[in-house]
Amino acid sequence: MRVLVTGVAGFIGSHVAGNLLERGDTVVGVDNFCDYYDPQIKKRNIRELESNERFTLYQEDVEDYLHIKLIFEEEKPDKVVHLAARAGVRASIEDPLTYSHVNNIGTSTLLEMSRVFDVQNFVFASSSSVYGNNTKVPFSEKDSVDFPISPYAATKKAGELLCHVYSHLHNLPCTCLRFFTVYGPKGRPDMAPYKFVKVVSEGTELTKFGDGTTSRDYTYIDDIVDGVVSAVDANLQYEIINLGNSQTVTLNQFIDVVERLIDKQAHIVQMPIPPGDVERTYADISRAKELLGYNPITKFEDGMEKFVEWYLEERV
Repeated sequence: MRVLVTGVAGFIGSHVAGNLLERGDTVVGVDNFCDYYDPQIKKRNIRELESNERFTLYQEDVEDYLHIKLIFEEEKPDKVVHLAARAGVRASIEDPLTYSHVNNIGTSTLLEMSRVFDVQNFVFASSSSVYGNNTKVPFSEKDSVDFPISPYAATKKAGELLCHVYSHLHNLPCTCLRFFTVYGPKGRPDMAPYKFVKVVSEGTELTKFGDGTTSRDYTYIDDIVDGVVSAVDANLQYEIINLGNSQTVTLNQFIDVVERLIDKQAHIVQMPIPPGDVERTYADISRAKELLGYNPITKFEDGMEKFVEWYLEERV
């Protein structure tokens, strides 16, 4: 099976591509190596992938219609895993036009090419951020997501709607996966696990937003990859599915775990909660279990221990 993976050099993309290659698939990777964070990190992410003869890399923007069309013409993928996006809630507030262009035009481009070239299945990376400050927990796919509180969340909601249009009009199977705070080796440097481990290990200031009672459903990368690959195989006509751990960790608990694993006290500077940040995320994963056989097995403390081991080996 030939699978086109966008955002292949990113955190989740490189892990997904590695899993697909390991089981024998051919992977066509697309990534523009943008400088949202250091492109050298992304190049390290795919170093092992590039040694595999069943891996091909294209350095292109997903919103570049002509170049994406050439890739589809050349590679004729059977399935698409669309992970490429401008990520980050706070950054999207500062630069909403870039987020709209990359995420909305990019998704439209990939869907249109999937239609034209008769792709069998399209898997789209959505986000738990679409739930906004949903007061009902755990978050269910049946809950209203009509009130996002950041441009990033709005682009992900729009992506889900675009997938529905292509599924409805063109019979293109589409699965939208709402990821809940993914962490683990190769994790993005702008996300809390990486930032907190870095500053605590270096003894620099840790910025703590709010009183520490906000909470997140942290999901280990291996569990996310299992869900993504199951969605690739499932060929569901149109579904929105949460991929989370269905366990919440408060910010205070998170800091405690990092301090214990690093064996250092954090130097905390407390700041107000920024606009766009949600108070909690908490996934109802019953649908993922039913449709994908999804079963996250990594406890937060165990996953963070693996991440810290990787960080100390690879980054320090």
